[in-house]
Amino acid sequence: MTGAEQRAELQRNIWKIANEVRGSVDGWDFKQFVLGALFYRFISENFTAYIEAGDEDVNYAGMPDSAIPDAVKADAVKTKGYFVYPSQLFANVAANANSNESLNTDLATIFKEIEGSANGHPSEEDIRGLFSDFDTTSNRLGNTVKDKNARLAKVLKGVESLPLKFDDNQGDLFGDAYEFLISNYAANAGKSGGEFFTPQHVSKLIAQLAVHGQETINKIYDPACGSGSLLLQARKHVGEHFIEEGYFGQEINYTTYNLARMNMFLHNINYDKFNIQNGDTLENPHFLDERPFDAIVSNPPYSVRWKGSDDPTLINDDRFAPAGVLAPKSKADFAFVLHALHYLSAKGRAAIVCFPGIFYRGGAEQKIRKYLIDSNVVESVIALAPNLFFGTTIAVNILVLAKNKPDTRVQFIDATGEEFFAKKTNTNEMSDNHVARIVEMFASKAHVPNVAETVDQQKVIDADYNLSVSAYVEPKDTRVKTNITELNAELKTTVEKIDRLRGEIDAIVAGIEA
Repeated sequence: MTGAEQRAELQRNIWKIANEVRGSVDGWDFKQFVLGALFYRFISENFTAYIEAGDEDVNYAGMPDSAIPDAVKADAVKTKGYFVYPSQLFANVAANANSNESLNTDLATIFKEIEGSANGHPSEEDIRGLFSDFDTTSNRLGNTVKDKNARLAKVLKGVESLPLKFDDNQGDLFGDAYEFLISNYAANAGKSGGEFFTPQHVSKLIAQLAVHGQETINKIYDPACGSGSLLLQARKHVGEHFIEEGYFGQEINYTTYNLARMNMFLHNINYDKFNIQNGDTLENPHFLDERPFDAIVSNPPYSVRWKGSDDPTLINDDRFAPAGVLAPKSKADFAFVLHALHYLSAKGRAAIVCFPGIFYRGGAEQKIRKYLIDSNVVESVIALAPNLFFGTTIAVNILVLAKNKPDTRVQFIDATGEEFFAKKTNTNEMSDNHVARIVEMFASKAHVPNVAETVDQQKVIDADYNLSVSAYVEPKDTRVKTNITELNAELKTTVEKIDRLRGEIDAIVAGIEA
């Protein structure tokens, strides 16, 4: 069995188990328990590997809690960011899950103590609340304590059965399993799923655009990070040492914020290498002291409402003031764009998924486009195929911003054709080859008939700052071309045949009448 086949088999088993343990509960509602249990198992095995340090004579899971010196605990929290006693390890709890009549309260206590181990330490903010969505008292687990314990035991035993093993060289096995699960949950959740997870094939493109041409980047940022998939895709593309200071993100939904932090840990990114914050990016931005970022990736929510002009202080906000106008209250798309531009370093690049309407509508959005073009920060606008995202069939665009453009030209790429995606059962999907082709065109800025066009800034100005790809890339003429000379010859032959047949018919009729 090849590596790809093994991976596919593992994923089938993971999804089968996830469905079995949820029973009749909706998968979207139940995802927190499966994902939380996977995370609990991961940090337990990660922590065990750290304590044992490869010494086969050390069996941390078999030690009594009382045998752990305070100095070991203090050093572990300093290094790993948290502490797990032997009795609290996933393996030990799962082993006795079926017979533990106080399983739900035991788990609640364990989660509280793991989070509490970081109190007063630099990791406190990264660990606090990680298990808050793993509610062991939830009625989704059952109506009685007995029912809750039975369902919890089923979840733990199901996750225990997954053929995963933590290894410093293969730490992403857990991360890949986690990403697979949240991808499937998102795919089955419709619009709700699309709000917290960007499909991996689209993430690859966005991440590669943002880091393209940079030998190293100081840090990468996603102002609407969802479950962190875009940030992690950048890591997969360039390697962990390429990103020097780590991964930064902000997410408004608390549950999704927890998923993002778990995702970082599950990809073996230590607490001191990521900073994910909870809050409204537009109204309460974090990281003001952290900017600028060399790479920004983002798939912000499409056309959501925000305060806009209802808050008179926002027009003086450093992020929006340079444009001289705020994004419409009913469409915050350009507010996210201006936010990202404000956080971008002088050598950096931002790749942002955008609703196509913002590139041609008038009013405030046209004024913001004018500011972006006049400031010469628009590098490329890339139109993608429809139905690439969960929960929407819209053919979105990617806006690429850069502050260090070597010229005043703007590139437009039409990647909506069937040569840029493969049709799947419910969605379309880009392969690695599709992504590579788009990135290659982006890098070259070359003219590709009916696909890519790079125009001078003045042409955009003359078009009233319209940034729609269709305004600059001439679509392929799919009409059937007709050779008039050949057509006339065929018509002449046809007419001659008709005349001959008419003559024959007239002769026959005349013979009958005679």
